[in-house]
Amino acid sequence: MHWVDKLNERANLMGRMLETIGAMDRMPMGQCLGQDLRAAASRCSKCLSTESCKAWLDEHKTGASAPMPECPNSELFRRWLDPVL
Repeated sequence: MHWVDKLNERANLMGRMLETIGAMDRMPMGQCLGQDLRAAASRCSKCLSTESCKAWLDEHKTGASAPMPECPNSELFRRWLDPVL
């Protein structure tokens, strides 16, 4: 897979995960968001669970209350869902 295709695939998966768990509208605003998104994109691009992620997202098309446990961004996405964490 060409590296640009891999980046596009991972960006799509990360966006789908955020939509699926309802975190897209709950991300914090400001400079921290940019830093968090860059770190999240980097973790996602290095993840070895792409096929599991795709399967999990397909199984949760109607939504989920938390990200896939194996997601390298699980902790960050949970924080966005519950800023008290």
